[in-house]
Amino acid sequence: MILQLSNILLTNTKSYTGKKQIRMSAHLNLFLVCIITAPMLICGCSHFNEGLQEANDSFSQGNYEASLGKYQQLIEEYPTAGDRVLFGMGIIYAHPGNEQKDYQKSVECFEKLIKDYPVSEYRKDSELMVFNINNVIVKDKTIAMQQTHIETLQQEVKSYGDEIVTLQEMIEEIEQEVEHRENEIITLQTEVFALQKGPADKILIEKKERRLMLISKGKVLKTYKIALGGNPNGPKERQGDNKTPEGTYIIDSRNRDSRYHLSLHISYPNAKDKKRAKELGVSPGGDIMIHGIKNGFSWVGDLHTEVDWTKGCIAVTDEEIEEIGKLAPNGTIVEIRP
Repeated sequence: MILQLSNILLTNTKSYTGKKQIRMSAHLNLFLVCIITAPMLICGCSHFNEGLQEANDSFSQGNYEASLGKYQQLIEEYPTAGDRVLFGMGIIYAHPGNEQKDYQKSVECFEKLIKDYPVSEYRKDSELMVFNINNVIVKDKTIAMQQTHIETLQQEVKSYGDEIVTLQEMIEEIEQEVEHRENEIITLQTEVFALQKGPADKILIEKKERRLMLISKGKVLKTYKIALGGNPNGPKERQGDNKTPEGTYIIDSRNRDSRYHLSLHISYPNAKDKKRAKELGVSPGGDIMIHGIKNGFSWVGDLHTEVDWTKGCIAVTDEEIEEIGKLAPNGTIVEIRP
């Protein structure tokens, strides 16, 4: 009778181990599929774009080695765009369809991006990727240790038939712990990628720090460097003072035919602005936007933030205003602080 119980327990436990491995594979693949959906922006150089397209085509066809080779060539030819390339390479190394995938190399790509390109727009996403991949690796090791523990218990069950009931209870407790850890991983992944996808419910602009933040449910989705009006200190008071307003507004419209690539109109002046201008006997002005770089000068890129050059608006790169425009619909609150 004891021998029969031992055999039944061994069979059930092996079945459990197989199910756990399948579930782990499923949630890891879900994580990596989420990673490859991260947006990859394209720089202004047509030759770079052609190379990037060739790398993307190889990736789409499942030729990961060729895609990595093209990325390596691009990073040697265009070191200033290395952050875009490193981000793409990191994704390929972690792709579930890549039979030669290497999580360590993926992490190395993202860490090099963070180190060598500290102001890259991919920095925040790379930090999230490093965090998630390392977390999955650690959790995998923990679960593997728990499964090894289960296998050890199986051997004890076979050797000590009279302790089957007690050992079975221990195994069930370990199963519950493994299940709990898997749920923690899935919850973490869900929170991270929900933040990445947005949409934002608030735009916070801090003039002194020259910083714009997209916020969703109190959490920062992404941060951007900005340029302000040529006379940035203090709130806007009148038409033509080249000051950026301070206060709370909303995005009330947008213009895709803007002279500055794309512009999101801010509802300035508000009641407080109008009252101040009336007391001063002046026009409060208007047409305050969050916009890109003036058409024909997109090649300036991040360098535009080295000087406050607008007439009171908030400026980002063309790539950044496209991203902000997708994540911040009309009606989004805009808070501008000194």
